[in-house]
Amino acid sequence: MISEEEARAKILEAVRSLPTRRSSILQALDCFAAHDYLARLALPNFDNSAMDGYAVVASACTQGTRLRVMGEQPAGVDQQLRVASGEAIRIFTGAPMPAGADAVVMQEDATRNGVEIVVNVEVNPGDFVRRRGCDLAEGQKFLAKGERIRPATTALLASQGFAEVAVGGEVNVAIISTGDELVKPGEKIEQGQIYESNSVLLQGLAQRCGASVRSVEYCPDDRDALTEALQRGIQHDVLIISGGVSVGEHDLVQATMRSLGAKIDIWRVAIKPGKPFLFGQIGRCSIFALPGNPVSTFITFWRFVRPAVLKMMGAADSELEPAKAIAELIVDLRNDSERAHYFRGRIENGKFSIVGRQESHALFGLCQSNALLRVAVGESLKAGEIVDVQIWD
Repeated sequence: MISEEEARAKILEAVRSLPTRRSSILQALDCFAAHDYLARLALPNFDNSAMDGYAVVASACTQGTRLRVMGEQPAGVDQQLRVASGEAIRIFTGAPMPAGADAVVMQEDATRNGVEIVVNVEVNPGDFVRRRGCDLAEGQKFLAKGERIRPATTALLASQGFAEVAVGGEVNVAIISTGDELVKPGEKIEQGQIYESNSVLLQGLAQRCGASVRSVEYCPDDRDALTEALQRGIQHDVLIISGGVSVGEHDLVQATMRSLGAKIDIWRVAIKPGKPFLFGQIGRCSIFALPGNPVSTFITFWRFVRPAVLKMMGAADSELEPAKAIAELIVDLRNDSERAHYFRGRIENGKFSIVGRQESHALFGLCQSNALLRVAVGESLKAGEIVDVQIWD
């Protein structure tokens, strides 16, 4: 059994980023940039008005000044207008500033009287003017290699004229759920059987990472059936197996993987829940065998599978860690086990509370949670302490 930190390091060392691809900017959402992107254009690309009002020469304006309106500049094509002392140009939000103007008087701060306005406020140079490049300068890096492409990023790419973007590779995932006791949802259930839910959980988690789930199978505890399922699964970039990875007589995953020539890099990790975790490789396929209890499945995916998938997608190291927050703990907690314990709970209004039962089978408590608190071996925490929690939902 190895530590959680050693397991993560070995996995991330073993997996490699997949070949890059080109994608439309919309399809690139939640992918990772394959290289740095620099601004082609300044933002804004010309001096423009931040308000509807009047473009003026600030030094020629004091409260009560009368100015003659010489024209109108709407948003759009520059009318090539010019403003001199004693003059104003009617202007609208986003419209290019006329030559000579260095300020805008909001329409609410001026009184219009035919072809004249009376300025009702003091005016300073730069008032309500968006200067060229004040948001983004030409040549400035606005998207770094390995950075996640978010909705606002797609808008910024579009503002620079990019219709396509180079992103990290697509990770194809296969999922196998094992166990004689499993029944597909919608089918008749017998005494002693359970509805299979881990594959649904894993599909959701993989898709949240941005991976493409190409295959989902249910497999009984039968060596021949498992062998055939594994042979199909290893045709993908990642194979995730749920159940059958412990040490019971019906836990066939490890032996079957070895019979197919898999190299087993990790077997059992000092984490609670989730000790019977396995990582190995066959050819180009990375194999993650997770415990069958749903909370154990979730924790081991979150801590080991997720960062590996993100790295394969081309994510930067900074993107591999989950979002974190500080919160006030509202209960006492102690970890007397020999493994780091991940408590499931909820963070609300800056406070973290434990939710539901903390056993590895307790799916309802996991469902009601949105964060994890890691408590190290022998660590004791008191209510009122400030703790770091990992946000997962």
